[in-house]
Amino acid sequence: MAADNEHWGYRRIAGELLDGTKAYVLAAIEHATRIRILGATAHPGGQWIVQQARNLCMDLDQAGADVKFVLHDRDATFHEGFDAVFTAAGLRIVRSGVRMPRMNSIMERWIGGCRRELLDRTLIWNLPHLLRILAAFERHHNDHRPHMALSSAAPLTPLPAEVTDLEALRVRRRDRVGGVIHEYQHAA
Repeated sequence: MAADNEHWGYRRIAGELLDGTKAYVLAAIEHATRIRILGATAHPGGQWIVQQARNLCMDLDQAGADVKFVLHDRDATFHEGFDAVFTAAGLRIVRSGVRMPRMNSIMERWIGGCRRELLDRTLIWNLPHLLRILAAFERHHNDHRPHMALSSAAPLTPLPAEVTDLEALRVRRRDRVGGVIHEYQHAA
């Protein structure tokens, strides 16, 4: 898991719940492999953001990840306390340039996909419901969804064996998030 260019990108995503409340989601993406949903709240204060950063640093320490730097946008919520958590862990902080969405393009692409594939198609009742469907989307993205950069493999799974006999091929469909997302696997 440790690569010389391994880094994390952070972004805050806003969406509306069914009652009109705006919810904010903090997500991190490891550019080499996977996405992590760190949390969701209606009030994204500085203390909440800093606690999410601490939680992620502890998870990375336990996993033995060799992260080099953190890239995040210039959102006012990411203040010095957020950066201090990662600086204390020995990571370099890189802020994306003003009006430069391509600088953190991997995260921006994931946000667009999450909105198009999930959030725009789902009525979200409350924060626990939002966290539940985002956790399902996170598992789908990390364990099943093919990525072109990984030769059409999912980040946390190896490539499947090549199919030679199409007559013997049986495919099983599994629905996620109430049928919004479909996953297909070879049936035994």
